[in-house]
Amino acid sequence: MTRQSYPSLDALLADVRACRACEPALPLGARPIVRASASARILIVGQAPGARVHATGIPWNDASGARLRGWLGVDDATFYDASRFAIVPMGFCYPGRGTSGDNPPRPECAPRWMEALLARLRGVELTLLIGQYAQRHFLGARRKASLTETVRAWADYAPRFLPLPHPSPRNVAWFQRNPWFAAEVLPVLRERVARSLAEPPAR
Repeated sequence: MTRQSYPSLDALLADVRACRACEPALPLGARPIVRASASARILIVGQAPGARVHATGIPWNDASGARLRGWLGVDDATFYDASRFAIVPMGFCYPGRGTSGDNPPRPECAPRWMEALLARLRGVELTLLIGQYAQRHFLGARRKASLTETVRAWADYAPRFLPLPHPSPRNVAWFQRNPWFAAEVLPVLRERVARSLAEPPAR
């Protein structure tokens, strides 16, 4: 965990982006990807960048991101406005491929940086927990036995958190098996996002 005191969020973000703590374990090297502003009201916590995101340096710049923006009901310009959305994954760098998709986020990232970043994001009123790693970190013992159960129990974590499945194309079968997600959760998600975006910027 980093214990350094930072004069500003920008200074902290500069150190995050310069981090090379686990570079020897990364197949494509370190390229921490994070976006944040002290005025952001919505925080998106995902897993870790994919290969395309690593190549471009733009978070959620892939098919998963396109679906996520559809879920949120926002266009690219709004989504990438750091004054509105902070994007802080559990792992900042591409972790490489595993036997069934990308590897989990590197375990060094969240303990090293998350607490300091959250302390600077005081305007956040809604945190979207995308996938099991974010839900485990933020909900702890409050999460249910499975991701499906946790997402279905979204009201238990409101208004601060909203757990979501990963919008990856790999999860199409999950979306088909769980039509309640589109019918019940997505309308609430879009309403909460629209309400937050309509409010004046946080100070």
